[in-house]
Amino acid sequence: MDETLRQLGGLLLGSIPTVIMLVLLYAIYTVVVHKPLSKVLAERRAKTEGAIEKAQADVSAAEARTAEYEQRLREARVAVFRSLQVRRQAALQTRAAAVSAARSRAQQQIEQARAAIEQDKLAAQEVLQTESARLASEIIRRLLRPVTDQSAAGEVR
Repeated sequence: MDETLRQLGGLLLGSIPTVIMLVLLYAIYTVVVHKPLSKVLAERRAKTEGAIEKAQADVSAAEARTAEYEQRLREARVAVFRSLQVRRQAALQTRAAAVSAARSRAQQQIEQARAAIEQDKLAAQEVLQTESARLASEIIRRLLRPVTDQSAAGEVR
């Protein structure tokens, strides 16, 4: 067993430079290749994921702005509709007031015209009464006059 241990010790002693070289090679690999490569890959992943996250954030922001724009557009349409309703109501009220005033004036003019026609009728009746009385007396006078004129004319002839 001593012999085996000695041989094992010799093998271990002979493998020390290989182990040192392997550790040194690992350290050099880690410093020269692995860390820079990991750093580049991490940056690449960060940039890629960052770009994706930024794109998603931009899309979300655009959707939010679109929703806000649509909401404001709806509110503006409602405000315009309300404004139009108010204007229509005001126009209808103005129209109704104008129609009422026109009806009132027309009714007033009709009443005035009726009163004027009534006065003209009364005046015409008075004139007709006076004229009929005058014509009646003229007719009577003319009818009676020829008798007196004929007797006077017969005597003169």
